[in-house]
Amino acid sequence: MKRYKNLKFGGIQHKIFNLVLIVIILMIAAYTAVIYYQVRNINRLVSETTEKQEESIGEISGQTMSAVIESSLTSSSKMQATISDDLFQNLQSQVYTLGESVKKIFENPDEYYEHPFSVPDISRKGQTYVQTITEDGIDLDEPVLNKKLGLVSNLNDTMCSVYNNTNLNSYFIALPEGAVLITDDRPEAKITEDGDVLTLPVRERPWYVGAEKTGRLFFTDVEEDAFTGQIGIVCSFPVYVGGELVAIVGADMFLDSMSEAIASSENEGSFMFIINEKGHVVFSPAKEGLFQVKASDEAIDLRGNDNLEFSNFINETFNETVTPRLLEVEGTNYYMSGSPMATVGWAVISVARKDVVDQPTKSMMDQFAAVQKQATDNYHKEMRFALLTIVILVLVIMALAIIGALVLAKRIVKPLERITERVHDLGGDDLQFCMEDAYKTGDEIEILAESFAMLSAKTLEYVAQVTKVTAEKERIGAELSVATNIQASQLPRLFPAFPQRPEFDLYASMTPAKEVGGDFYDFFLVDNDHVCLVMADVSGKGVPAALFMMISRVLIKARIQNGEPIDEAISNVNNQLCEGNEAELFVTVWAAVIEISTGRGEAINAGHEHPCIRRAGGEFELEIYRHSVAVATMEDMVFKKHEFQLNPGDSLFVYTDGVAEATDSHDELFGNERMLKALNKNPDASPKEVLENVMDGINEFVAGAEQFDDITMLCMKYTGV
Repeated sequence: MKRYKNLKFGGIQHKIFNLVLIVIILMIAAYTAVIYYQVRNINRLVSETTEKQEESIGEISGQTMSAVIESSLTSSSKMQATISDDLFQNLQSQVYTLGESVKKIFENPDEYYEHPFSVPDISRKGQTYVQTITEDGIDLDEPVLNKKLGLVSNLNDTMCSVYNNTNLNSYFIALPEGAVLITDDRPEAKITEDGDVLTLPVRERPWYVGAEKTGRLFFTDVEEDAFTGQIGIVCSFPVYVGGELVAIVGADMFLDSMSEAIASSENEGSFMFIINEKGHVVFSPAKEGLFQVKASDEAIDLRGNDNLEFSNFINETFNETVTPRLLEVEGTNYYMSGSPMATVGWAVISVARKDVVDQPTKSMMDQFAAVQKQATDNYHKEMRFALLTIVILVLVIMALAIIGALVLAKRIVKPLERITERVHDLGGDDLQFCMEDAYKTGDEIEILAESFAMLSAKTLEYVAQVTKVTAEKERIGAELSVATNIQASQLPRLFPAFPQRPEFDLYASMTPAKEVGGDFYDFFLVDNDHVCLVMADVSGKGVPAALFMMISRVLIKARIQNGEPIDEAISNVNNQLCEGNEAELFVTVWAAVIEISTGRGEAINAGHEHPCIRRAGGEFELEIYRHSVAVATMEDMVFKKHEFQLNPGDSLFVYTDGVAEATDSHDELFGNERMLKALNKNPDASPKEVLENVMDGINEFVAGAEQFDDITMLCMKYTGV
C-alpha cells in the first residue's frame, strides 16, 4: 500500500474510490446506451402502441361490458328466482304441515272431539277465522260431512295462527263430500249482496282436481281467486288414510308483489319476465312480441320455439342458472340469463338489448381517440426537452461522482480502522467496547460501533443473567416437582379402590400436560350403599388451574359427603367458587351418585364431555343428553340431574376433553370415534385394562407429538353381586 499526501493507493480507501468511480461510469454508460436505443425506437413504438391500445381498449371494454352484463343479468335473475322460490317453499311447507295434522286426526278420530264450525259472517269482517263453504246443494247437517267438519275443526286455532303469521291469501281444508274450511279475514267476499253465502264448486277447482289426479303436492297455474278476483297461485296436497282420499289441504298466495317486481324491472332496454312450467310467459312488462303475457289458451310455449338456440336456452333455465347468452329473437339481439324456481318448476329470465349494452363502448372509443391524439402531441414536445435535460445531468453527475468518491473513501476508512484496532484488542477479561468520538460519523459506521458497544455490554450482562437464571430454574424445577407430588397425592391412587365391595370395580388415571394440571377425578363412598364418582376439568393449565382444582375437589366431596343431593351440592359449590373468582376460572364437572345395591344413579353434567356406557354383552357408546353450564361461570345457576341405570355387567367410562382432543403432528384430533374404537378393543376388560387400551390408542395416534391438554379417565364396571 502506497501513500501520496492524504490518499492511500492499494488500500481500502483507494479500492473504494475505484469501485465507486467504476460503478458510476458503468451506470452512466449503460443509462446513456439505453436512452439512445429507446429514443430511436420510441417513436416507432408510439404509433404501434396507439393502434394496439385502440384494439385493446375496444376488446377490454367489450369484455368489461360482457362481464357487467353477465354479473348484472345473472344476479338479477338469480336473486328474483331465489326471492320468489322462497315464497313458494314457505307455501309448500305450510301445506305439508297442515296435511300431516289432518292425516293424524283421520287416523285417530276417536282421540278428538267434534268442534263447532262457522260460515262466513259479514259482521266478522277483518277478523281471521275459519269459514265453511260448500258446493251448491250440499247439506252441512248430513251426518258424515258434519262429523268430518267437526273433526278437522280441531285445527281452527292452528290455521288462524299460521294465517296471521304468514303472507298467505287463505289456508284451507277441502273434503271429498263437497265442503271446504277456508281461513282468512275476508268473510264479506263470500257473501252476496242479498246476504247469502256463496257456493263454490270445490271438487271442480283446479287445485282439487290437480292434487286428486297426481296424488302428490300440486301447484296450479296463475289464476284468479274465486272470491277476490286477484291473481295468485294455489298449492294443494291430497291426504290419504288407508288408501282412501280423506281431504285435500292447501293454501294460496297472491302474486301482486311478484307482478309489480317484474313490471318495475324494465329499464333502458332491459327487463325480466317469468315463465311457468309449460313455457308460457306469466309475468312480463312487454306489451307486444314474444315476451308479452297472454291468456293460457293463447300463450306460446317458448320451449318449442322455432329458434333452436332460444328454445334450448329456455329449456336449460328450468334446470340450472344459465349465464348470459347472446340470442337473436324476432330480429333483435338480446343478452339473456335465466334461473329456475325449483319449487314450482318456473324460471326467471333477465333480458338486455345488445345495441343498448354496446353504446357505452362506442362512446368510450370516440373519447379515447381524441385523448390519444392530444397525448401524442404532448409526448413529442416533452421528449425533446427530456433529452436535453439528460445530457446536462450526465455531465453534472460525472463531476460530482469523482469528488464524492474521494471524500467518501476517506470518510469511511478512518473510523473503520479505529474500530478494527479496538476489536482486535478485545479478549480475556477485557470485553468492554466503548464508544469514542472517532466512531460518531452519523452513518452506518456509527451504528456499527454502537452495535459493538451494545453487544459488548449485553455479553457481560448475559453472562451474569445466565448464572442467575440457571440457579432460578433449578429452584423452580424443585418447587414444581414438589407441586406435582402434592397434586398427585390429592387424588385417590390406591387400586383396587374398594376391595371389600365386590359389587363394582373401578380404575382412574390422570396424565397432566404440564408439571401440574387442571384435571381431576375422585371417587368415594357416600354411605354404605352409595358411591360417588367425579370427573372435572378446570379451565387453564399449570399452577393456577391446579390450585383451583384442589379447591373444587374438596368442596364437591364435602358437600356430597354431607348428604346434600347432587344437584344442590353442585349448585352450592358453584356459588362458593364464584366468590372472589378474580381469575375468572371455571370447571366442567361430571359427577354421579350411584346406589350400589340397585345400580340406579343420578348424574350432573356441568359443561363436561358425554360419558360412555357399555351394556352387558355390548359395546361402549356415548350417552348424550343436554348439559348444564360449567361450574363457577355464574352465581345461582340451576343444575339439572340426569338419572341412569346400571345393570350387572354394565361399564361406565368418563373422561376429560384431553382424550378426544389429543392431537397428532398434522393437527388432527383423536376424536370420539377413535376413542370408542379403543374402548371397544376389549369392552369386557377390567377398568384398568380399558384405560390402558384408550391410552395406547392415544399414544399410537399422536406418535410422539407434544401433549397440550391433561388426559384424565375413569372407568367403573358394575357387577351388582
